[in-house]
Amino acid sequence: MPRPLVLGLIAAAALALTYLLVWPLLRPSESTGPFSARVLRAVDGDTLLVRLASGERERVRVIGVDTPEDVAPGRPVQCWSRRAAAFTQRTLAGRVVRLVPGRERHDRYGRLLAYVRRADGLDLEVELLRGGFARTLAIAPNVDRAVRYATLEIEARRAGRGLWGACPAAAEWAAGR
Repeated sequence: MPRPLVLGLIAAAALALTYLLVWPLLRPSESTGPFSARVLRAVDGDTLLVRLASGERERVRVIGVDTPEDVAPGRPVQCWSRRAAAFTQRTLAGRVVRLVPGRERHDRYGRLLAYVRRADGLDLEVELLRGGFARTLAIAPNVDRAVRYATLEIEARRAGRGLWGACPAAAEWAAGR
């Protein structure tokens, strides 16, 4: 193979590799600070589909909380899951939110991990926990608010709010973190 052709192939491969390594760092969801997005819909109580300013769609997993499952393939719908999903849908759908990415930006499913705030200051995680729609879920390194969230969960449990008063197996579910 002629030397110029080999050098050209090496340069093309280096350029392609650089693109593959750098492009993800340039995406809006990879910004180091908070950014805005419009919520298209709630997939379930703790997962959103949003549209970024770039027009790109992104799946967002809300940090610090876990709501009962209703869309997990092969698993039964859990008690209070549809109410948690409906709450998140009613609270956020169509609205612009502020996403604050976690230290770990994505989970193993490729979803952006972020704290979610409405423009009026409503904190989705706090409202899910206060209303008894969710349990806390602390996964390092995204544990900045874990103590506060645990306190809110305990208050909701003691008051029997949401799933804590309606679902007989809630304590077992919460213990299965």
